[in-house]
Order: sequence, then structure tokens, then C-alpha cells
Amino acid sequence: MSLFSQYLQERTDRQILETDFGFATYTINNDKSVYIEDLYVVPELRKTGLASKLTNDIIDLAKAQGCTKLYGSVVPTAKTSTDSMKAFLAFGMKLDSSTNNFIVLSKDI
Repeated sequence: MSLFSQYLQERTDRQILETDFGFATYTINNDKSVYIEDLYVVPELRKTGLASKLTNDIIDLAKAQGCTKLYGSVVPTAKTSTDSMKAFLAFGMKLDSSTNNFIVLSKDI
């Protein structure tokens, strides 16, 4: 487990799923939903399916705990927000809500 993972688990309610090439942070909520907060894949392996694999692994963990809904968010002003939005939509997520600086997407799992 990386130092970053240890830090997150000590200081927050977030969980982390890591590989040698990327990671995702997520929270399983009391309302039977899972929220993916961060998803990172090294640049040379983007568009290879690794982000989808990380997401599917989190979905499997969440379903085992009774979750039925997946959430993710995009901050439109973030540097890579367009790529994030495209990835969420390609994964089958739909717009759940939005404000000027925060877009929430969701998907039944």
C-alpha cells in the first residue's frame, strides 16, 4: 500500500484501489451508493481500458456491500475535465445534476 493510500485511509472515509499504473479513490455511502472521487491512469496507458477496469473493480466491491448506484463528478474548470466527462459518458453514466462548477453523473449498477 502506498503512502498516499495510508494517508487517505487514516484521514478520510475514502477507500483507494491501486495498481502499478493508476488508482481510484471512492466512498461507499449509507444510501447504497458508491462515489468515485478520483481516477488516475498514467498518461501512456490512457484509452487502454484501465480506467474502466478500475471502475468495474470498484463496482464489484460496492455491489458486494449492497450498492445499487454509482456516482462520479467533474469540475468543469479542471484541466482535464473534458476528458473526464467523455470517459464517464463512454462508461454509460448520465447527467444527474449540475451547477456552474460541479457536474454529477450517475449509473445504476
